[in-house]
Amino acid sequence: MGFFEPDGRGRRLLRRDALITLGTGDAPVVIIHSLTHAVAALSAAAEAGRPVTLASAPGAGIYAGPCWFGALVAAAREAVPAADCRGLLDCGDDAGTVQAAIAAGVEAIVFTGRSDVARRLADIAEQRGTRLVTEPPAAALDLATGFFDGAETLRRRCIDFLSCRRATASN
Repeated sequence: MGFFEPDGRGRRLLRRDALITLGTGDAPVVIIHSLTHAVAALSAAAEAGRPVTLASAPGAGIYAGPCWFGALVAAAREAVPAADCRGLLDCGDDAGTVQAAIAAGVEAIVFTGRSDVARRLADIAEQRGTRLVTEPPAAALDLATGFFDGAETLRRRCIDFLSCRRATASN
């Protein structure tokens, strides 16, 4: 067995002393900045019948906090229970924020700090059932460009994005 193990969704998960990049597979990534963004992305995902990764903005774990992100993802899931999503909080290079995110139960975390620190954090994360990745996913749709758009406009942007991603994935 190598350092990487597949998780059944086309991603490679961290196993002890290995560092990885989170492949998004069939779950397109939408960077969210608010509950309105998250609900719009999940509404579009449910409508399209596609999973989606709700990712925070770079470093959001540091300035907004893991509890904020966890509560935001939980509220969005409650608002759109039919959606299949994963939350991914970017903690930049702040190991303390990663530890707080693990304690808060955030399901997947980006840490871009030193590799020796990442290995130790990955071991802690694995014990708590959290995934730690060392590189943010390629952001395909960042809703910051329509930060103040209404919910319906955001949902349509997400639907267009998911439709485009589906066509690209099937080619």
